[in-house]
Amino acid sequence: MQLEAIRRPSTVDLVVDRITRVIKERGLQAGERLPGEHELVDQLQVSRPVLREALARLQSVGLVQIQRGRGTFVGDGTSLANCVRLLQSAVTISPQELRSYVELRSAIEVQAARQAAERATEEEIAELAADLKRLDDDTLSYAEALEIDFRFHRRLIEIAGNPLMRNLMEVTYEFMLTQMARTTPSPADNQLGRRLHRAILKGVREHDPDAAERAMRQHMQAVLERLSNEGAAS
Repeated sequence: MQLEAIRRPSTVDLVVDRITRVIKERGLQAGERLPGEHELVDQLQVSRPVLREALARLQSVGLVQIQRGRGTFVGDGTSLANCVRLLQSAVTISPQELRSYVELRSAIEVQAARQAAERATEEEIAELAADLKRLDDDTLSYAEALEIDFRFHRRLIEIAGNPLMRNLMEVTYEFMLTQMARTTPSPADNQLGRRLHRAILKGVREHDPDAAERAMRQHMQAVLERLSNEGAAS
């Protein structure tokens, strides 16, 4: 009998969980300032890169807001309860579970890209192009970039015209957000992602289903590789 090894949380996971629990247990309100980076590094006894990755993940789901030159603050109070729930569950989602999700997502989105290339109108293509133009802005916050990235993929599925695909994406939203937060580099470091997104758009714009499918398949493979690298480093 072969048993799967117990996954040890990465240091980033532990920092995310610690900050999330402090915000919840102390009842911190939206807009309250968190300790500065130097103080958090000292208190948590972690490196700056680990802390920054954890804060980026927290920002990606709105639990904290990082304001350049001002500091880090508790995020929008209207969504704090959902953010806390999401991040607590995200810490327990293993790379293998996320890999299974990405394989499911790939099956849906590869087909969606193909159908979008067959059916997209000029107006819909223009909306996709506008999303990618915004993603080229290196000054975007991590949370803003993730939101636009998600919108691009959701728009493709809407263009594909299959309501079951769209419903399934909504049902698995929590998995998708967790996966994107773990595998999407910051806007300034995401050159591969930009290139693959542009290739997907090119296939849709030229109404070339084979090209759109191929580009989406490459994009999903890149996501799987990042996830595998994360699991190996944990």
